[in-house]
Amino acid sequence: MGRLTYRLASLAGPDPPVGVRLREDRTIGSTPMTGTDHQGELRTDPLTGIGVQVTGSRQKRPNLPTTGPTGCPFCVGGVESPEPYRVRAFPNRWPSYPDRRCEVVLYSDDHDARLSTMPDTAVREVIDLWAERTESLGARPDISYVLIFENNGAEVGATIAHPHGQIYAYPHVPPLPATELARLAAGYRLLEDRPDLVVVERSGWRSWVPAAPVQPYGIRLAPLDQRADLPSLSPEERDAMASVLAETLGRLEAVFDPPMPYMFWIHQRPTDGGQWPQAWMHLEIAGPHRSPGVMRYVAGAELGSGEYLNPVLPEDAAAALRSVRLP
Repeated sequence: MGRLTYRLASLAGPDPPVGVRLREDRTIGSTPMTGTDHQGELRTDPLTGIGVQVTGSRQKRPNLPTTGPTGCPFCVGGVESPEPYRVRAFPNRWPSYPDRRCEVVLYSDDHDARLSTMPDTAVREVIDLWAERTESLGARPDISYVLIFENNGAEVGATIAHPHGQIYAYPHVPPLPATELARLAAGYRLLEDRPDLVVVERSGWRSWVPAAPVQPYGIRLAPLDQRADLPSLSPEERDAMASVLAETLGRLEAVFDPPMPYMFWIHQRPTDGGQWPQAWMHLEIAGPHRSPGVMRYVAGAELGSGEYLNPVLPEDAAAALRSVRLP
């Protein structure tokens, strides 16, 4: 796929949230607006220091059908995909952030495809596109971090069933990846060497249930040898990632009937020009069902304390995922 062309814009606004860093040549934010035409402003809560992007224009986005290709904007011939494609990335017309920092990534032209059921070669094409968009967006002088993610299922916010994910590009390193990078620099390990937590391991990649996951079926996926980001992966490593990712998602979807929704995101090296020798790219999967069809909601005690409660033993979750019989 060809590279997309972007208008570069300098950003000016309030101070960044506590715990994040900016490139030296810029600040973050946008011109505040009011009412339903609000285009976006990063605000910081004065008590907690938590950053909140307020984007009133998102209220205007349509709530589209989640089933069936009829009228799907992502199918070939739809409003977002007038021409045939295999994988595709384009700016989100309902962005949470300004300045073309939000993109949609289409995994396939097949409305009913899923990463878990697509051939490994097709998943590899998605990974290649993720890497290309990381490089392209990360090269912009106003971008310090590229976050790739997916919300899969209506219960976790997906409004269109067509297989797709998204990319948000930040002018700072967001707090969660910044915390992980700080802990890696302090000597904490990403990989957990416990066979009873492993879900899939082969060809230099491992997926496993962390010992302390926030979600009942939380899973991490990472290369066994340190790689800083997606662009750093060799062709062989991308092939292996595609295979392990597809199988891991297939096991997650098959552990319950009906299949649980999930979210995932990729943490990788910042693009702010800094030195990040500790960066170790990995993918986090959040499976929020604690039993078939039963969502595990984050409750008041967790939001109020900042500490989470998990009703599913991680060792049991890993065993259940390993026991799934795949086609």
